[in-house]
Amino acid sequence: MRPLQISPDTALKLAERLNLPLEQIMHMPQHILVQKLAELNKDASEINDRKE
Repeated sequence: MRPLQISPDTALKLAERLNLPLEQIMHMPQHILVQKLAELNKDASEINDRKE
């Protein structure tokens, strides 16, 4: 499996948001990363809904 084709800056931001090591982000299968990003988005929208 080849590393994700994302910029280093993007990889750093993802590692920070997902609380995962950078190496794990770079070698994570793309479908898993998309799933984790969807979960983050869902959590963020739930928090925003509570604030309103």
